[in-house]
Amino acid sequence: MVELSEKMTTNVETERNTSTLQMTMLLVAIGCLMAAPLFFYPIFLMKLLCFALFACAFNLLLGYTGLLSFGHATFFGGAAYFTAHAMKEWGVTPEVGVLIGVAGAALLGLVVGFVAIRRQGIYFAMITLALGQMFYFFCLQAGFTRGEDGIQSVPRGYLFGFVDLGNTTNMYYFVLAVFVVGVAIIWRFINSPFGMILKSIRENEARATSLGYSVARYKLGAFVMSAALTGLAGGVKALVFQFATLTDVGWQMSGEVILMTLLGGIGTLIGPIVGAGLVVTLQNYLATSDFPVTIITGIVFMVCVLLFRRGIIGELHASRLGKKLGF
Repeated sequence: MVELSEKMTTNVETERNTSTLQMTMLLVAIGCLMAAPLFFYPIFLMKLLCFALFACAFNLLLGYTGLLSFGHATFFGGAAYFTAHAMKEWGVTPEVGVLIGVAGAALLGLVVGFVAIRRQGIYFAMITLALGQMFYFFCLQAGFTRGEDGIQSVPRGYLFGFVDLGNTTNMYYFVLAVFVVGVAIIWRFINSPFGMILKSIRENEARATSLGYSVARYKLGAFVMSAALTGLAGGVKALVFQFATLTDVGWQMSGEVILMTLLGGIGTLIGPIVGAGLVVTLQNYLATSDFPVTIITGIVFMVCVLLFRRGIIGELHASRLGKKLGF
């Protein structure tokens, strides 16, 4: 009894220390992001935050539900188009424009998910790719997207009618707030009973079905949630760069977010953020060099596959150091 009591006390103290360490790390990270515009180019930081949220939303589907989608650019680019069109043609405020993008992405997610979840594995992935390419050609031909020119000169407007997002500093803190809210929603989602069921489906779908869970409904719910959060990232991205183009809905964008998630580590909250930061940083700082960025990115991916099969954060999570730090 004494040994059991001591062991329980030790476990409680360990959990308390881990929680304190994680909270400290979170506060430090938020503080760094708040001060980051003083040291880095704000547009680069906003791009990084948008793609980090995109990767986290994709990881919600791949890492926690076990569904590999090759068509997530549909929701990212679709939301960018919806937000850009609403801002430029309808003159709505930025928060309304972003919400229109999120709603449009969620609706697309409902349609694509309803069709795709009827299959598993590579068949699921191929269906999402095929539907994504269908949407790409729709955007190429549709009048409101303006074809290959895209929607350009999108006004940022005034947030809630009085905060001028034309000011780069204001825009950065708006993007940061959206990123924090988006990650908080994902954290709450994966730690809810719904998220626990998704993890059980990922581990053993047949057993989840035998326990009475409607697997198809849970998969569809996760797909729509992932699409909506991806749309949040896409809508904000359209405001940051003030345009929406076919690049946002191309299959290359879907491949890019898969790369980000795998590099950071699937099934971890921080992993996709690290992966997105690595890829966006390489793209930004190597853009002016003579050496192709894609080759460097490919080499980094090969190294991670060979040395960090779980991804950067995934390997850290499995290591002793990661357990001490509470990853």
